[in-house]
Amino acid sequence: MPAVPALSRPRLKLAFVLGLASAAAALALFPYLVAAMPRLIAKVPMRLPALMALQAVQSTTLGTVLGWLGLWLGERHGLGAPWLRAWIYREPSPPRPGKWLAAALLGAVAGLIVVAATLHDPGTAQASTATPLDLAWRGALASFYGGIAEEILCRLFMMSLLVWLLARVAGGMARPWMFVVSLFIAALLFGAGHLPAAFSAGIASSAADIPALLLLNMLVGAAAGWMFWKHGFEHAMVVHFSSDLIIHVAGPLAQSGLA
Repeated sequence: MPAVPALSRPRLKLAFVLGLASAAAALALFPYLVAAMPRLIAKVPMRLPALMALQAVQSTTLGTVLGWLGLWLGERHGLGAPWLRAWIYREPSPPRPGKWLAAALLGAVAGLIVVAATLHDPGTAQASTATPLDLAWRGALASFYGGIAEEILCRLFMMSLLVWLLARVAGGMARPWMFVVSLFIAALLFGAGHLPAAFSAGIASSAADIPALLLLNMLVGAAAGWMFWKHGFEHAMVVHFSSDLIIHVAGPLAQSGLA
């Protein structure tokens, strides 16, 4: 059976799976939010079960729509989710072996840099009364949100959109510099998107903290973007997940050891 051209491949089933995974990740995030950002949760004018149900529906819808758009825009320029596609549609696996260990190590190194840069910063003391061990297991669950939901938004959708726009302006062909520019813009937006949560959690306390927070989050985003470009969306997910494990699990444990 001949290979299906990239532009006519089905995407809805794959996008829906991404939407369901995004919803599961959003639900896994709540234990961390309750412990790390109690004031933020207390301000929400609805009970927690209703909020979780609403978030699940929203994440499924948003993950599906943005996932579909990202696949539609990116696949024509080589940006996609080849391993997930092969699994869901029972297609042959990608010819090149995955760089899973490299992606995990890259994410871990990025996470270690973030932890090292914030370990002795008094501004990173969060408004939580939870123990470091409690925050660690909650942080492990929260890591799925970064590795799935945030990657769908910032890499699969945003980076694919930027590459598509730049290629369209330049006549339709994506060149290497377009991927580089797109991954850094997506990383910048990724970093900016974390600022409200950083202020709510007490990680940032003034405008002076913004440049450092942007750069640290951009580091993780750029690493994920590079792997997305070179090896596929699944590698970006691994980078982000392993980075978040270091930041949200090893970080609190290390902080408690130095307290």
